This record gives sequence, structure tokens and C-alpha cells, in this order.
Amino acid sequence: MKITAAKVIVTCPGRNFVTLKIETDQGVYGIGDGTLNGRELSVVAYLQEHVVPCLIGMDPRRIEDIWQYLYRGAYWRRGPVTMRAIAAVDVALWDIKAKMANMPLYDLLGGKSREGVMVYGHANGTDIAETVDAVGHYIDMGYKAIRAQTGIPGVEGVYGVGRGKLYYEPADAALPSLMGWDTRKALNYIPKLFEKIRDTYGFDRHLLHDGHHRYTPLEAANLGRLLEPYQLFWLEDCTPAENQEAFKLVRQHTTTPLAVGEIFNTIWDVKDLIQNQLIDYIRMTIVGSGGVTHLRRVADLASLYQVRTGCHGATDLSPVTMGTALHFDTWVPNFGIQEYMRHTPETDAVFPHTYFFEDGLLYPGDSVGHGVDIDEAEAAKYPYKPAYLPVARLEDGTMWNW
Repeated sequence: MKITAAKVIVTCPGRNFVTLKIETDQGVYGIGDGTLNGRELSVVAYLQEHVVPCLIGMDPRRIEDIWQYLYRGAYWRRGPVTMRAIAAVDVALWDIKAKMANMPLYDLLGGKSREGVMVYGHANGTDIAETVDAVGHYIDMGYKAIRAQTGIPGVEGVYGVGRGKLYYEPADAALPSLMGWDTRKALNYIPKLFEKIRDTYGFDRHLLHDGHHRYTPLEAANLGRLLEPYQLFWLEDCTPAENQEAFKLVRQHTTTPLAVGEIFNTIWDVKDLIQNQLIDYIRMTIVGSGGVTHLRRVADLASLYQVRTGCHGATDLSPVTMGTALHFDTWVPNFGIQEYMRHTPETDAVFPHTYFFEDGLLYPGDSVGHGVDIDEAEAAKYPYKPAYLPVARLEDGTMWNW
């Protein structure tokens, strides 16, 4: 069996997606996602110029060997562009192998560890009242877990408050737009949000909050301590994790569970955090960390330290990654939760899929492979459109983490 062709498809049904389609001499093809939000064309070039020519003639069944070829053989390892390109190949190969085996991907990985995958939705609002109402909307839809973000008085364009309730997409302009930030105002306001949510809806649902790397370690520890009475499922990305030891300070001062990793690329980015038990959930995603092959290793390491998975699932990954993640989540023993930001109807039409939502859970479906395809004619209706993520500055103009 040989790879005979591989092509990169770029489409923008509301936002940009990079898809790799690998074809074989036996008529079986696989689909992979290589989307890098705001930097999509860098992955396109990497795939077209440096990866696809190497794949032709390879045996697609040799997934591990091809992964090592693309990682070890490149010399310039790691990084978001390289690892997304590898992920696109890896997921497409797993799709092919599962189709050849006539199995859903979760069966090929080892079978189900659960029947459904608990997901959380995004409740956003410009102020506390609006966010509380949004939480109620997600409760009415059957969600068991909800992330809550609110605008902060005196701070313009706060992270997490987007255009639309179900299809929030932060990449919003041909050049980066500007948001503000003030940590002191946030620390004074965010605990009031969760107090109001718990007073309104009680403690039956899981609540989550994303700090989006906005806090220093001590500020993050303070936020975690202030939120303890409201029993969060987790506090996400509370401080930048380039320095993994920063989480020691956070851990020393709060019992609020900690999650991190959506921007990580390899097991080396999270090794110390896991081994030193500084986090409770690892948020690495299949598209960002080299595909199923590599994320399995991360999950196995995490399981040794009772760290659970909580894969990133925003709209900056395509339904291809979401479908694959659900097969991974269905199999992985140390599953925690899955983020679920719904794609637009236009995106769903481009990427027909078998996964579905019911009573707070997502199910991958039972079709062979990862259960997601691409309608190339539909994709061609939506040409690439430049879109950047915003940048953030403090009130004095200092550049800050977005």
C-alpha cells in the first residue's frame, strides 16, 4: 500500500481552516487538520513545500515511522507550525488505517472507556448579568459544564466576550485589533461573577474560567484563592507556562484545580508540570501537538500522576480535529472533559461528520475512521480570508498577553 497523492485544502466558511487529504493506491483516503489560528498559511507552505513531497510512495500503515520521520528527520523540531503539519499527516493516516480495518478510530485505539464525552460550552457576556443569563442558556441546552467569561467595567474588549453566543471567533480583522487589560479590575470583578452564578443556579453544574495567561503567578494564586468558595472545575491558563516552575507558586496558595496546555506543542512543554503535579488537567489538543500518536504519549505520562485530559476545542480547530478528539476522548482512560465550541452551519456543511451532542455529552458516532470528511466543492465556495487574533495592551500602553 502506498501514498499516491496528498493535497492541502484551505477554506474559510466563517474562519480559515487548513485540511490535508492523503490518497492511496487502494482508493482509501484520510483527512487531517493543520489549522493554526491567524498563521494558517505558514502551515500550508510547510506542508506543500516540505512534507507532501516526502510522503509520496510511503506506506500509510507505518504511522509511527512516518511520525518519527517528520519529527526526528526534520532537525528543526517542535514549534506550532511543524507540529500542526505533523498532526495533519498523523490524523489522516489514522483515518486511513481505521478505514482499512473497518473500525471506528476509538476501536483501533483500544476500544471505549466510556459511552459519551462530557463537554463544556462558553457562556460569555459584556457584564455579570449577561453572562449569568448565558449560563442559564447553556443549562437549558443540557450542558453539565460551562465556562463563564465576562466583560470588566473600564476594560475594553475583554478576552472571551465575542460576536455571537454559540459561534464566538476571536480572529476578527485583517490586521490585529486592540483589546485592553487591567488585572486589578479583573481580580475585583471576576469573583463576583461566580458568586452570582452559584447564587442563581446552585452547585449542580461544573463551572470553568479561563485566565488566558493574563496573570503573574502571585496574581493567579490570588484569583484561585478568591474562587475557591465557588468550586470551579478548573482555572485555565492562569499564568504563562513558558516557565513551568511558575505553577509552583500558584499551587502553594490555592486548591482551585489548574488546567493548561492549549498552546503546547510537545510532551516537553508539559513534562515538569505533570511530574511535579502542578496541574490537574492537560489541555493539549491533537492538531497542536503532532496528532494522535504524540497526544497518546502525553496522556499516558499524565495518567501516572492522576492528571486528566481536557483537550482544547475552540473554533480554531476544524471538525476534523473535533471528531478525532472525540474518538481519542472515548478511548483515553484518564479523560477529564472536552471543550466544545460549536462551528457555524457553513463549517458543518464543508466538513460533514458523524459526531453529535446529546444531554451534555458528545458522541463520536460509529462510522469507520474518525467520522469527518470534507466536501471539496463546498469548501471552494469560501476562499481564504486573512484574519488575525487581537493583541492586548495595559492602560499605559504596555503590550500584554492575549
